[in-house]
Amino acid sequence: MNIACGQMCSMAVVDTGEVYVWGYNGNGQLGLGSSGNQPTPCRVAALQGIRVQRVACGYAHTLVLTDEGQVYAWGANSYGQLGTGNKSNQSYPTPVVVEKDRIIEIAACHSAHTSAAKTQGGHVYMWGQCRGQSVILPHLTHFSCTDDVFACFATPAVTWRLLSVEPDDHLTVAESLKREFDNPDTADLKFLVDGKYIYAHKVLLKIRCEHFRSSLEDNEDDIVEMSEFSYPVYRAFLEYLYTDSISLSPEEAVGLLDLATFYRENRLKKLCQQTIKQGICEENAIALLSAAVKYDAQDLEDFCFRFCINHLTVVTQTSGFAEMDHDLLKNFISKASRVGAFKN
Repeated sequence: MNIACGQMCSMAVVDTGEVYVWGYNGNGQLGLGSSGNQPTPCRVAALQGIRVQRVACGYAHTLVLTDEGQVYAWGANSYGQLGTGNKSNQSYPTPVVVEKDRIIEIAACHSAHTSAAKTQGGHVYMWGQCRGQSVILPHLTHFSCTDDVFACFATPAVTWRLLSVEPDDHLTVAESLKREFDNPDTADLKFLVDGKYIYAHKVLLKIRCEHFRSSLEDNEDDIVEMSEFSYPVYRAFLEYLYTDSISLSPEEAVGLLDLATFYRENRLKKLCQQTIKQGICEENAIALLSAAVKYDAQDLEDFCFRFCINHLTVVTQTSGFAEMDHDLLKNFISKASRVGAFKN
């Protein structure tokens, strides 16, 4: 669940991707199509069929980010903070056109009338009240993170998310483990993959992974050769065991999804699906759908199917669709028919 608060309203995104809102609604910031206050949580019906991942609240406006990387905004717009090209308030969710690149992060702060977004390509955009001026359309900045937008242009300068300042000489357990990954000085095991070594620690691998708990139980070797998976994929897997996160491109994450399925690492499988979603486009949608079916990744399969339906005209003209497996194609057409995709 993702929760955000404006000056006098609150929003929550539940696991199903639906958005619930409550509180003051004088500027339409609840997105319910009216300006009446809402004392209890109410679902934003205008987002029916759209899966929202994140919500962010400004002083009296709201931004949401969908699982397809689309941004919607509503509420107060006196400074252009909705990014719609005008200063008219909106009581219904309205699409914000940033650029063709996928949006992966949105930002707003309850004390400001400023909005920001970051694309998958690393570009940061801002709009709304910026140093007293009104920017009514998303404007490309030279920043590399959305925090800088609010530090430099919001009035007053603020941070839009919580920051924790720790002494430089203090390392948490998680930070210590991350530092020791692939460290030849402390490792007692190394994996040979594609001619390269990856250094690890037996005790941590056995604690974190059932596969290693059994395979390393009576194994006194200090070198394990691995040929089933590529070096980037296997390194990402081992790094995940140390950090509980993955840092692969969406394309490479498909290989890691294969590994996660093979090792029955459900948590890793979930992270892979989240990463793969960020790289979907019309050209690779069918390939990702096929991978989701192959690796029994239901969440990714549902996402890819919805994406294909929402971009059906373009997807059906791709080479991936033309070369689609017969059984997969048959199932796709059947499901698409049931949701009315082929109706005139």
